[in-house]
Amino acid sequence: MSKLVTEDDLARARRDPEFRQQLMADNLERLLEALNRMRRTSDIKPEAARQIREGVDLAVKLADRLQQNAPNPGPRAA
Repeated sequence: MSKLVTEDDLARARRDPEFRQQLMADNLERLLEALNRMRRTSDIKPEAARQIREGVDLAVKLADRLQQNAPNPGPRAA
């Protein structure tokens, strides 16, 4: 799962909604794993803390996009 996204992947994601959904889900998982690794570091410097905040913001946006594009969205919290 450490594979970078290629131009071919991006082109396919534009054409294939199911592939796009899986690509976003895979990359959300990679992002969360990276954030967890950074968080576990005992000495978090200000720059790393800023990167973690940015990563969390990005993860939330990506998760929202995944939910919006899901074929059968489940019940939503009120």
